Amino acid sequence: MDVSLVGLRVLREVAERGTFTAAGEALGYTQSAVSRQVAALEQAAGARLFDRYPGGVRLTAAGRALLRHAVTALDALEAADRELRGEQDDTGRVRLGFIPAAGAVVVAGALAMLRRERPQIEVTTREGTTPSLVRALRTGALDLALLSSRPPFRSPDTDDPPLHVEPLLDDRLVLAVPADGSFADRATVTTDDLAGQTWIASPAGVDEPLLGIWPGLPGRPRVHHAARDWLTKLHLVAAGAGITTVPSTLLSAVPLGIRLVTIDDVPDERRRISLVRLPGPTAPATDALAHALRQQAAELAE
Repeated sequence: MDVSLVGLRVLREVAERGTFTAAGEALGYTQSAVSRQVAALEQAAGARLFDRYPGGVRLTAAGRALLRHAVTALDALEAADRELRGEQDDTGRVRLGFIPAAGAVVVAGALAMLRRERPQIEVTTREGTTPSLVRALRTGALDLALLSSRPPFRSPDTDDPPLHVEPLLDDRLVLAVPADGSFADRATVTTDDLAGQTWIASPAGVDEPLLGIWPGLPGRPRVHHAARDWLTKLHLVAAGAGITTVPSTLLSAVPLGIRLVTIDDVPDERRRISLVRLPGPTAPATDALAHALRQQAAELAE
């Protein structure tokens, strides 16, 4: 199969970004240039590599097969380039992705532990949604990811080979409300109490769910403020701008002026944070970071 390195890089970037436009922005190409590279790859492969759908693209089975080999080839070429330049290898580097809810408590604590015990390991991090982080794992852009799931806690995708998923921490959603607001003297509320409340939520996108609204509430929620950052949402709550949902493990990171309450007339909303990676052997530095993440999660669960 006659393919170019540029084509393989485009394949990897489109697979990770989910759209031709985003891949072009990351590579410095126009959207039409990305389309031409993908068309050339599909002609060389004799198969469609991406399924197109409104808002993005997804790899086909043929695309996933080619991507696995493309990642291996590109990683080998990058290693060769580092060796020829006389640069040190990157076996002491780990690339970690995480959902926003895991950053303030699990990731921060694990990195502090790792700096004390294994300061020679360099960790780079990326925050993202579960779908975007899964794509980054599949393309080899990440070594580990902390992802969230709801019951029945299925694997984050159905691609082959199956991802290695290790449960770290089970949690539940609670409500963050202003400490001096209408729920100031309440430990629990009901769904009726929430009627007409103003909500603070993250903006929803093609692969980004609306976070911050209690799932399954009747009616259309009044979302007056949209923010992806948890700290911003919590400070808006403290300012009396509305209420939002948070995992109960964020209690230690909640700023002043906020109370956490539960809803007592609906079942608990359970969440699970899992450590996810591609199957196969891992580097010692990756194992060390995984150990630190396990330790931090275990402390939070106590």
